[in-house]
Parts: sequence; C-alpha cells; structure tokens
Amino acid sequence: MVVVPTVTLNNGRKCPILGLGTWLSAPGECAATTKYAIEVGYRHIDAAWLYSNEKEVGQGVRQAIAENTVKREDMFITTKLWNTFHERQDVVPAMKRSLENFGLDYVDLYLIHWPVAAKVTDGVIDINLPFKNMAYYDHDFCETWKGMEECVDLGLTKSIGLSNFNSEQVQRICDSARIKPAMNQVEVTPLLNQKKLIAFCKERGIHITAYSPFGSPGRPWKKSEDPVIDFEDPRLVKIGKKYGKTTSQVILRYLIHLGTIPVPKSSNKERIKQNIDIFNFELNPEEIQVLDGFNCDFRSVAAEELAGSNQYPFRGVEF
Repeated sequence: MVVVPTVTLNNGRKCPILGLGTWLSAPGECAATTKYAIEVGYRHIDAAWLYSNEKEVGQGVRQAIAENTVKREDMFITTKLWNTFHERQDVVPAMKRSLENFGLDYVDLYLIHWPVAAKVTDGVIDINLPFKNMAYYDHDFCETWKGMEECVDLGLTKSIGLSNFNSEQVQRICDSARIKPAMNQVEVTPLLNQKKLIAFCKERGIHITAYSPFGSPGRPWKKSEDPVIDFEDPRLVKIGKKYGKTTSQVILRYLIHLGTIPVPKSSNKERIKQNIDIFNFELNPEEIQVLDGFNCDFRSVAAEELAGSNQYPFRGVEF
C-alpha cells in the first residue's frame, strides 16, 4: 500500500498531497471505487454536492472504516457548497445535508464551489451540464464566507476554502475573513499550469488543489478544436520510460512539483493504482522545463455559462 505524503494547512491540519476525484463517476460505482482507493492507500477523497455522489462516497468510506482498513481521523474528505446555496442562512443547512448524505459527523474541507450565486430556473440541476438552467444574481460571496465560518464554529467541517476563485476574489475573502481559507481548488494541467495563482495563494498561506489534472477529456462540452493533452507525445513518453512510469504519472508528478494537490478522477482499478504510485521518483529541472512548455493557458472547464455573472472568475483579471 502506498503512503501518501501530507502538507500542513494554515490551520495546522494535515492534507494528503494526492486525492481521488469523483466528478462524473458513474452512479452505482462510486462506493466501490472509493473503498478500493482507500484500500490501496488513498486518504483524500474529493466530492461535491453537485456530483450527486456524496451518499456513495460516504458508503465507501464507512465500509472501509467498518473493515478496519482506515480510521475516520486518517481520512480527508472534501465536499463543496453549490451555487444555489450562497445566501448566508443557506450555507449551514447545505453543509448538514451533505453530512447526512455522507453518513459522517464532519468533513475535513468544505469549499465554495464557484464564486457565483444562482437560482435554479426550472428546478432541475444536471450533473453533466451543471451550469444550465441557472439564473445568476448579484451577491457578495464574503457573506457566503460567513456561513462557511459558521460551519467551522459548529464542528461540521475542520477546514474551509474556495474553488474557482481568481486572485482578486481570493484577496477579497482574505481581507474580510475571520477564518482564512485553507485551500483554493482550481483547474491545473500541463496546458494551464497556473503558476501565478499558485504563487499568489502560497504567499497568503493557501494551498492549491488541482482538479481535472489531465484536462478532463471526458467533459460533456468538449469541442473538436480544443487543445488536448497527448499522452503519446514522445517527450512525455521519453520521460516516462526513464522512470518506468506512464505519461499520466509523469503529469501528476509535475503537478506536485508545482506545489499543487492533484485529485485525478478514475473508476478503473489499474489507473487508480497507477495514479497513486508517483512518490518514488522526481522530475529533474530539464524535464520540468519540458512540461512547462505545454502551457498555453487553455481551460477545459471555462464555465462559459457563468459569463453572465458579475462574479465570473475568468474574465478581466490576469490570473
């Protein structure tokens, strides 16, 4: 079993530097996937209310605990507040619903999923097209943050943080927060290495979780002209062969070098094992330079449907 190293968050709590992503995990398989991942060494599971899999993730975690594979205190469970619950009075009830789904007393990290507030226009939220059927309205996410702080006060979560916040939005939270954000979860890939945002957050004691580390090739809105990560690229293959690793493992090692915490999603047992088997090699400066060369600032999760919101995070800022 692989032992994953940890980092210490700004509140003193430990977070494993690799996790299991669960976005777009097929219904009916997420519980078994979570349980298997724990068996091979994963201690960090990334979920969200929107993903509609908190119940299955919780089932897998509880089964692993019941079988003495792991103790609850050794797990790091993340979930996220969806856009439709941004009113301060809605945050704690949303957190409690997530805990009920998990069947757990607390989570380790609760994130504001996006910096935008929304109302559902027809009562339906589609996990595959989560930004459809939404009416976005002007709302101060610093008020949402106060609700997040209340979740900590009540012991519902150990840490709180952000997701998809740009540098200016992170700074607004830092300027007003009673409890500083411990994490900002953003897309980080070789095509979007986010070095400026990583450095900005690091200066403020905020760690970065890297979602969609392979560019989310299965995203429903993928366009034929979009840049892609070529796993057969001879430059990546050459590096992988040197260390006896796959190109996917090389990419994850690169993201850890950048100072991020990747959360690759997979339901395939072999890939789940491969993704965690990255702590017995390191890339040298020349290899890092090769990976740096892939950056083209392309977002696979641009969330263009949110562009009508005045809090859309990917417009009008450098990073």
